[in-house]
Amino acid sequence: MSRSNTDVSDQVVNEACPLTEVLDHVAGKWSIGILVAAAHGPVRFTELERAITGISRRMLTLNLRKLERDGLLIRTVYPTVPPKVEYRLTPMAEELHATLAGLVGWAERHRTDIANARAVYDAAAEPVP
Repeated sequence: MSRSNTDVSDQVVNEACPLTEVLDHVAGKWSIGILVAAAHGPVRFTELERAITGISRRMLTLNLRKLERDGLLIRTVYPTVPPKVEYRLTPMAEELHATLAGLVGWAERHRTDIANARAVYDAAAEPVP
């Protein structure tokens, strides 16, 4: 392989790695639920915990930290006893939420089409006796 081709593949890998990492965070098992739950204004930890079925406190904490680190959530701590903590979406996350809403709308519109396509595919794949 020539040196110029190696440079191109290195450049693609270097650009793709951060992109893949961010997409993994955003599309993670719990991240979408957190972003959707926080989209309607400031939300407290316990509200998120109740809104996202099946998430443990530890997993919620880890995902909140990741999303905050990625600049998608703003964490506000109020100096009260006990401490009050709220999470809200950043403008960047609000844009992402609009995109996710479009994807959800697409899935709802095409749910029947996908189910029908699966049934046709599965019927064609069944062995003939």
